[in-house]
Amino acid sequence: MRMLSKIQEAVSFLQSQSIPTPEVGIILGTGLGQLVQDIDIQVSINYADIPNFPISTVESHSGRLLFGTLSHKPVVVMQGRFHYYEGYSMPEVVFPVRVMKLLGIKYLFVSNASGGLNPKFEKSDLMVIEDHINFQPSNPLIGQNIEELGTRFPDMSEPYDKKLIAKAHQVAKAQKINLQEGVYVSVPGPNLETRAEYRMLRLMGADTVGMSTVPEVIAARHMNLPVFAVSVITDLCDPDNLAFVTLAEVIEAASIAEPKLTLLFRELVKDL
Repeated sequence: MRMLSKIQEAVSFLQSQSIPTPEVGIILGTGLGQLVQDIDIQVSINYADIPNFPISTVESHSGRLLFGTLSHKPVVVMQGRFHYYEGYSMPEVVFPVRVMKLLGIKYLFVSNASGGLNPKFEKSDLMVIEDHINFQPSNPLIGQNIEELGTRFPDMSEPYDKKLIAKAHQVAKAQKINLQEGVYVSVPGPNLETRAEYRMLRLMGADTVGMSTVPEVIAARHMNLPVFAVSVITDLCDPDNLAFVTLAEVIEAASIAEPKLTLLFRELVKDL
């Protein structure tokens, strides 16, 4: 079955479940599920029940697609995402983004847990992503282009929406949130990086490092979707003072940042 047909089959199934037409798509990263508590959930569907949908294998990802309202705006929320390191192909990793676009979303909001490369960052800081570096070993647009979704050679001069970034800083100032801004580098994982790799990535201009987001953003921009993305700093990647990191510590740091992230997303969605 062609990829477009698979996407359309998933869309048709979801539309048959009496879902509201979403305006905003939201992807929640590792340990960042608290936003769900602010959503008036109308329909919840397990990934496993959606035709052609991948299944989340990461321990901290719930694996549900939620439809409802946030700040009185219709949203669809991915409670758990997919990563290349799980063994999925890039088209599978971005499959949900394409489904959400065909369901009707006009904006994509993304969050992730990441390591802080910038020495000015502290654990549980929020960083608005203003640009990225793609170190993933593949690209979701490789192969035959799906013309119905976008052009063969999409422009990436503005992968993250400048107006939404500016608005985020306004919200952060009003709410007294210390909001960083910088460049995110996406690597395959699942292992964390060595000291030498952290030095290299910092020298290349990256402020945070993680294992997701960029493929989803590429797919979104291919479809001309405006994107707003935030990294939560869950560990500090200082090569001269590197500490051992566990998933439990990552989730704990993310949970401390969750109220700030929830507030930021809620206020931004309200003003769309």
